[in-house]
Amino acid sequence: MKKKLILMFCAVCMLAGCQYAPADDTQSARTPVSTPAAQAAAPEKSLPDFTRCNSLDNKGSGWGFKKIKGSEPDIFESTKELFKKYDTYYMDQSKPKAVYLTFDEGYENGYTQSILDTLKKCSAPAAFFVTGPYLKEQTELVRRMIDEGHIVGNHTVHHPNLPKLSSAEKMSEELTALNDMSEELYGYTMRYMRPPEGEYSERLLAAAQGLGYKTIFWSFAYKDWDPKTQRGADYAYEQTTPYLHDGAIILLHAVSKDNAGALENIITYAREKGYEFRSLDELQ
Repeated sequence: MKKKLILMFCAVCMLAGCQYAPADDTQSARTPVSTPAAQAAAPEKSLPDFTRCNSLDNKGSGWGFKKIKGSEPDIFESTKELFKKYDTYYMDQSKPKAVYLTFDEGYENGYTQSILDTLKKCSAPAAFFVTGPYLKEQTELVRRMIDEGHIVGNHTVHHPNLPKLSSAEKMSEELTALNDMSEELYGYTMRYMRPPEGEYSERLLAAAQGLGYKTIFWSFAYKDWDPKTQRGADYAYEQTTPYLHDGAIILLHAVSKDNAGALENIITYAREKGYEFRSLDELQ
């Protein structure tokens, strides 16, 4: 009798399509696309060569630069070469009259719906880099991002400083876990990643590339991540618009009330100056 019950249970599971429910926030990653049709064509990814990755320099470097009004930031040529080697971008090097909007989503502070409303009203694409808790808890917002054609990017499960992890395997786990969660919850495969804190190493960039990711930094950002120090939409507008440049990747934090309030005016200003808003899928 017990054997019959077990067999019946297995048959029900196969018919119902039992889903894996992880014991914690960790799962596993591969590649993303901004449309369901492109999702179906996403290739399977093999694991990177961890032995090779672990032999690479793991000294952490914080992504930063001096901003230049109306121009791209001045970056060392050695950094440009490193980024080129590992499918890593801080701007569009073809320098089109275009900009790319990206938002970091460590947690929800009540402004993402407004941001999505503005993007829809203005027909502007964007990329949202999310963490594990956000992916699991903000299902309506993430589903809306996907359904409205935006990119959902990998910001790791737990938002660690990745070069401080002990190995390329540990780094990869943070990325693969989040993507597995995304595929399970949304049927969406990620293919862009952004390192938490903007901290990177050659080992990390190689591991991310081995998993099929393009690593995305930025050519403009400002101190907007502290919700306790908001100064108004005009301030966000005045901080952002003078630094627009051809091929800019703009980083804004979605926890900022200022950013949500200024976004439509920023988009309008950029278009008046001849800029086009593009998806990361068009990045070169």
